[in-house]
Amino acid sequence: MSSSKSAAKPSDEAIVAEFNSMKQELQSIAQKVGELEMEVDEHKLVIDTMSPLNTDRKCFRLVGGVLVERTVGEVLPALKSNHEGIKKVIDQLLQTYKKREDEMNAFQRKYNIRITSGPGKA
Repeated sequence: MSSSKSAAKPSDEAIVAEFNSMKQELQSIAQKVGELEMEVDEHKLVIDTMSPLNTDRKCFRLVGGVLVERTVGEVLPALKSNHEGIKKVIDQLLQTYKKREDEMNAFQRKYNIRITSGPGKA
């Protein structure tokens, strides 16, 4: 191995810390995606329930912790817009997750990191 080193190799502790940080970031993104998927399901349920109703029918919506009276015709378009917006955020998070996962896998290969099963030192 006669390759020139432009930067010193990080310590084993720094490598492990960086890897664990990457792993934690992936877990955080996955958790957020899960939360947003539940929210999308809730929006879909409400949209499906309200869609067949008359648009001038009274309904209530929680806005900033305050329950306000509206009509189905006012609330339904906002719900559909929110539903689509949440789905777009999920798509963006999934793209970020994939990118970070690829980066973590490359990092793992670069430093020959092996995951051991069970408690113990790596």
